[in-house]
Amino acid sequence: MNGSPLITFGMLFGFMALIVVILYATKRSSGTFTDYAVGGRSFSAWFIAMSYTNSWWPGATYTAFFGLSAGAGVLGLYALAYSLLGVTAMYLMAERAWVWGKRFDLRTQCDMLGMRFDSKAVRVIASLIGIICLFPWLVLGIQAMAVLFHFASFGAWSVGASLIAGVALIGVRQIWTVQMGMRGLVITDLAQGIVAYGGSALLCLGLLWFSREASYANLATLPSELLRLPGQGGQYGIWYVSSLILTGVIGSLCWPTSYQRIYTASGVGAVKKGTVQTMIVAGGFYALLTLVALAASGLDVVSAKPQDGWFTLLYHVGGEWMLGLAIVIVLAASMGWVDGCVQVCGAQIANDIVQVVSPRTDRQMTIIAKASMAVFMLGASVVAFLTYDFPRLQLLAQMSYQGIVQLAVPLFLGMFWRGGNRIGALLSMGCGFTLAAVLTWFYPDDMPGLGSLTSGVLALGVNLLLYLGCHVCFGQSEQERERVRRLFDAGRAKADAPAGLPTARPVRA
Repeated sequence: MNGSPLITFGMLFGFMALIVVILYATKRSSGTFTDYAVGGRSFSAWFIAMSYTNSWWPGATYTAFFGLSAGAGVLGLYALAYSLLGVTAMYLMAERAWVWGKRFDLRTQCDMLGMRFDSKAVRVIASLIGIICLFPWLVLGIQAMAVLFHFASFGAWSVGASLIAGVALIGVRQIWTVQMGMRGLVITDLAQGIVAYGGSALLCLGLLWFSREASYANLATLPSELLRLPGQGGQYGIWYVSSLILTGVIGSLCWPTSYQRIYTASGVGAVKKGTVQTMIVAGGFYALLTLVALAASGLDVVSAKPQDGWFTLLYHVGGEWMLGLAIVIVLAASMGWVDGCVQVCGAQIANDIVQVVSPRTDRQMTIIAKASMAVFMLGASVVAFLTYDFPRLQLLAQMSYQGIVQLAVPLFLGMFWRGGNRIGALLSMGCGFTLAAVLTWFYPDDMPGLGSLTSGVLALGVNLLLYLGCHVCFGQSEQERERVRRLFDAGRAKADAPAGLPTARPVRA
């Protein structure tokens, strides 16, 4: 690849400058930690839709998942199936999750779990699981940033230099994330989402209709191996694809980054309308991107290294200007996602771990959150360098799903069923996550002896049995049943908070 780095770097830093202008224009200080963590619960449906999409499709979508579709074929569509079903789950959870958040000043997903089970330990364990499982995704996001600089320099920069530059750019962006918290993140997600998902959808349509390299016509000549799902012969068993989709659907609302978007909304209506808009934006964008990856899979520059296919395809089609456009699109997706991941992890460390162990003031918690963000970014940068040439990057994402779905049983049953207790919540999460981690260490992709069932699905079954078993064995005290009844009564949008329930911070650290 040859070309002028002035063009590619100019486009990259031009877009970054636009985001900085938007941040300066909308900058305001956060009065309380609640304002810092959830943006004052003030955002409308389109902000929620773009923010949720940005938390769902990171820059790694254009590397790891584009490479999956280009190299493995229609398997890449599994992510489309689970993402649409996952957004549906968000729609169903919207009312109770938002109303509880507003009435009890909840700031994070773990806050809600701690309140539901009246347990500090549940809150801490849920926070640790969320942070651990987000870490591989942050690694993917940083690697995507490194790929940007590698291609912007036309291969002249080494892996190490590209990673340093990517982390430095995100570090500069973090100045405003640290200062403004979730408010700055959601505002810029709208601008970044228009470019990352609206812009790339239009670009994909253009490639499919007007290019030879990724034309619709190419889809008619795809080799048969790209049209077969795992389990239809080959190394995988019959449960592989079903396991991937199941963990995706169940895990979709277990991600702290996704769940926290509910709390930033101005009301239940904004969340529900935003989820419908998310289905259109996220589903349409990813479907088109997958079709482009399949159509370009026969191109030599794509098949040689599928994970770089998005960049090499556009350079092959339109030279350095199209490469610059590809870089800007991935930058738009990467910045919002990495920012969201780091911000949520910082908020959870401060709000759900440090605050529980040793209570702090709002100002101290904000400082702790900021320091946690820096440490989290540094650790992910080191791992990103060590795993940069990992042959199947999407495995990092799949492995993290095996762990995050272990939050699903106490989260979903806790919100929609009045049974269960804190013992069951702790055992189900703790044992489920530990089992998933051990099995994933030995079987990072699938378990051949069980029809290619994934470790997370097996651990989730054990998780559910433990939760229900603890309910049968230990039940609930009369006092606990009454507390949960009043809590559920308070979870209806038109209901007044029942007398006797606190209206803020019901589980005090």
